[in-house]
Amino acid sequence: MPHYPSWQDTLAGKTWRTTHFPRIKADMPTFLGVPYAIRDEDLAGADAVIIGAPFAAGWGTKYSGVDKAEWLAATVRVRQQSIRYRGGYVQDFDLDIFEHLKVVDYGDVDIPLEASYEGTVERILEAQEGVERKVKAALAAGAVPIVIGQNSPCASYAIGRPVAEHVKGPVGMISLDTHWDCWPYDWATMNDHVAGSTNWKDKLFRDCPSYAIRNLVEIGERGMLENPEIIRHYLRNGACFMPMWKIRTELGIQGVIDNLRHAYDGTAGVYAHFDMDVLGGAGPTEGDILGELAEPIGMTDYEAIRIAHEVGKRGCDGLSFLCIPPGSAIMYRVIVYAVTYFLAGLAMRKAGQTGT
Repeated sequence: MPHYPSWQDTLAGKTWRTTHFPRIKADMPTFLGVPYAIRDEDLAGADAVIIGAPFAAGWGTKYSGVDKAEWLAATVRVRQQSIRYRGGYVQDFDLDIFEHLKVVDYGDVDIPLEASYEGTVERILEAQEGVERKVKAALAAGAVPIVIGQNSPCASYAIGRPVAEHVKGPVGMISLDTHWDCWPYDWATMNDHVAGSTNWKDKLFRDCPSYAIRNLVEIGERGMLENPEIIRHYLRNGACFMPMWKIRTELGIQGVIDNLRHAYDGTAGVYAHFDMDVLGGAGPTEGDILGELAEPIGMTDYEAIRIAHEVGKRGCDGLSFLCIPPGSAIMYRVIVYAVTYFLAGLAMRKAGQTGT
């Protein structure tokens, strides 16, 4: 596991920043230093709301062979890495996102630590409910909820369902992942009420008829991990599937971007989900930090960030991140970039500068 710098090391040498920026906790600044929202009314007028969902699935101290403490630290560490930057100015586009967007940080959902170590159905559903409450508050304020989490249902279904309930009409989905997460049941609990790591997408389609498989854009899976009948079911029903092999040999990143249209065709809204195990071993650090989740032919950091930006340009009603590779400062910065470049896309859209 790469050495993760302490909070003091992260602050050291950042001469362009003072220690005076909003903090949620002593070691947790707000994302990019945006205002800290402590109640629902603080969301008024926001275009986007950052929400942390610290939850690791299952029983015991490890998830996929990695200590759960490393997974749970993501909501703190992503924010810590964000504060190293000057603010919302993205030099690639000569664009300051905060000149166009109001962004606030709504802190972390109050999920009891025990929920990540004692995988009872009751604790899972309580954690999910807490995330849904904050997501619904953001949607009610007219903002895009951006949830930084680690496991389902708290960083997938808990965003996808409120989006479906909020949008008036069909909803498309853009999903980056190594796995389809479409089994008809949750492997961990075998309980029909749980939208877990193996089944959250199947449950979302079953529970929310406004999602249609023909408006699913699935990006990044590869290899020998899936049941063929499950995949063939989605293909027969019109899902746009872009496995990494096809991206490398045929589509390229521009082909992926062109195919995002399938999530928008005939829909009134879009939910975008980034499962960051999609990076595998192709990101800016070794794939093994993901434990058992690492797979060859991974997506690059640029590809994931570019997709996030293009989704922002086209419009999006909810965005979520999970399985953020643990313990690496540069990998947390990938999330900072993905969120910021997504916001840049939203800002371009608001300013009428998308060119799409």
